Amino acid sequence: MKRKRGLPTYPGSRNLHIKLLLLIILEAMSIVAQATFLARAIVLLFDRIPVTEVFIEMLFFFIAFLIRYGLNQWQIHLAENYAEKIGTMLRSELMDAYFTNRSQTLQNEGTGRLVTLAIEGIDQLKAYLEIISIRMLKTFIIPITVLVVVYLQDFISALILVITVPIVIIFMILLGVTAEKQADKQYETYRLLSNHFVDSLKGLETLSYLGKSKEHKASIEEVSESYRKATMKTLTFAFLSSFALDFFTSLSIAFVAVGLGLRLIDGVILLLPALTILILAPEYYSPIKDVGKDFHATLDGQLAMQDIDQFIEESKTLTLNHTENLTWKSESELKLTHVDYQINDAILLKDININLPNKGLIGLIGASGAGKSTLINVLAGRTEITEGTIKVNQEEFKTLHDEAWFENIAYIPQHPYIFPASIYDNIRFYQPTASKASVDKIIKQIGLNEFVNELPNGMDELIGESGRSLSGGQEQRVAMARALLSDKPIILLDEPTAHLDIETEYDIKQVVLELFKDKLMIIATHRLHWMQDLEYIYLLDEGQIIAQGKETDLSETSEAYQLLNNRKRRDLT
Repeated sequence: MKRKRGLPTYPGSRNLHIKLLLLIILEAMSIVAQATFLARAIVLLFDRIPVTEVFIEMLFFFIAFLIRYGLNQWQIHLAENYAEKIGTMLRSELMDAYFTNRSQTLQNEGTGRLVTLAIEGIDQLKAYLEIISIRMLKTFIIPITVLVVVYLQDFISALILVITVPIVIIFMILLGVTAEKQADKQYETYRLLSNHFVDSLKGLETLSYLGKSKEHKASIEEVSESYRKATMKTLTFAFLSSFALDFFTSLSIAFVAVGLGLRLIDGVILLLPALTILILAPEYYSPIKDVGKDFHATLDGQLAMQDIDQFIEESKTLTLNHTENLTWKSESELKLTHVDYQINDAILLKDININLPNKGLIGLIGASGAGKSTLINVLAGRTEITEGTIKVNQEEFKTLHDEAWFENIAYIPQHPYIFPASIYDNIRFYQPTASKASVDKIIKQIGLNEFVNELPNGMDELIGESGRSLSGGQEQRVAMARALLSDKPIILLDEPTAHLDIETEYDIKQVVLELFKDKLMIIATHRLHWMQDLEYIYLLDEGQIIAQGKETDLSETSEAYQLLNNRKRRDLT
C-alpha cells in the first residue's frame, strides 16, 4: 500500500512546524551548553578545584538541563494539542464522508473499514502526528548542531561521527523495509479482522436463528489467528531493529571514545574538549535512535493517514446535486426498470422492475438476505445501481443520491439511532427549527405523551448515550415522530417491528397505518401480520422479484408466497 510520507500538511501544520523549529534550535543550544558546563565541572573537579569554586559551572549545567527539559515538554504539548485537534477534525470529516458517500468503496470493503478508521485509525494517526512533527525536525537540527561543535573541537572525532552515521542508517533501512512489509500485512489483516468482526456482530442474531453460530466460531478463530501471526512477525522485526540500532550506535560511540582516549594519552587533545565531545556523542545519535524506535509506530500512522485522506477525498469528489424533477408531487410516480446492483462479483439485485404510486403501503417481502434492505437503500439514494434506470416524474436517473430526493424521504430502520440529546432535539431531527408546540403535538399523536409527562424534564429530558435509556418500542415511536414532524411524502421502513414484543409491535403498526395513510410507505418486512394491510406486494428471493401483486391474489396464485407464509407460520408454532 502506498504511504504518505514527510511532514503532515493539515491545517495549522505550518504554524506548528515553525514553532517546533525554533524550540528545537533552542534545545540544541541547551544540549551544547549542558555538555560544555558538565565537562568543565568534571575537569575542574579532576584538577582538585574545590567544589565551591565549581559551583557556577554546576549551576549553569543545571539551568541548561531545566531549559532543555522545559523546551522538550513544550514541544510535546504543542504536538499533542495539534494531533488532538486534527484527530477531532478528521473524525468529523469521516462521519460527514460516510453520510455523503454514495460510491461503492464502503460497501466493497465493509463497514469495519469505517469503524477501523474512525477509532483505531484516528488514534494511530494522532500518535504519528505527535511523533513525526518533532522527530523529523530533531533528526536534522540536533545532529548538525552537535557535529559543528565537535568539528570545532576535534576534526577526527567529527569525521568518525560523519562516517558511522551512514552505516547506522543503512542497517535502519534494511530492517525498516522488511518491517514495513510486515506492518502492511498486519494492517491488512487487521482490516479484515475488523470487517469480519463488525459483519459477524451485525449477523449474530441471524446466525443464532439459523443454528450456525458455533460453525461461525471456526471462521472467527481463523481470522484472529492470522492477525496474531502477523502481529508477532511485526513485533519480531521491531525488537530486532531496535537491538541492531542500539548495538551500532553504541559501537559508533565506542569508536569515538577509543579515538579520544588514545589521543588523550598521546597528549594530542586536552581533557576538556575530549570530555565535551564524549558527552555530546550520544546526543548526536540520540535523534536517529528515536526515529528507529518510533519507526514502527509511524508505519501504522502513515497507513492510517493514507486511508483516512483517501476516504475523505473520495467523498469530496461526489457532489450532491439538487434536481428539481426529483421533488415529489401529487402526481409523481417512481419506476425502476431492469435495475441490477452488484458488489464485485456478488449480485445483490437482479432485473428489478417496480412501479410505485404516489401514495399507499407497498411491501417488499422475502426471507433474510433476499435483497429487501438493498432495495430500500436504492430507494433511499444510498446506493448507485449498476445497471438499469430509475424514473421519477418521467425523467431517468442512475441514482437517487440527490438533495431534492432526500427532502422527500424519511427513513425508519429496525434500530433507530437515538442521539445523545433531549427528546425534543431527537424528534426535530428532520426539522431543526420546529417549535416545542409542534413537537408536543406529534408526541401526543404517536402515544409518547404519558412517558414524556412522567419525566422530570419532560421533552427536555436527555436520552441516548449518557442519558435515559428507551425501550425498543419507545425508540420506534421517536423515529416515527421524526418522520411525522418532517411531513415528508415518502416513508421508508426497514423491518420496523422485527425485534419488538407482540403487543408493542401491534401498537406501533396501528400508529404507522393511521398517521402515514396519506403517504407513500415502502416497508421491507417478513412479518405475516403486515401482509393483510399491504396494498401491493413485491416478493424477493436472491435479489430478484419472483412474484408481485395484491395479497389476496398472491395467496392463491403464487407458490413461492404460499411457501414463505407456511414457513413463517411453522416458525411461530
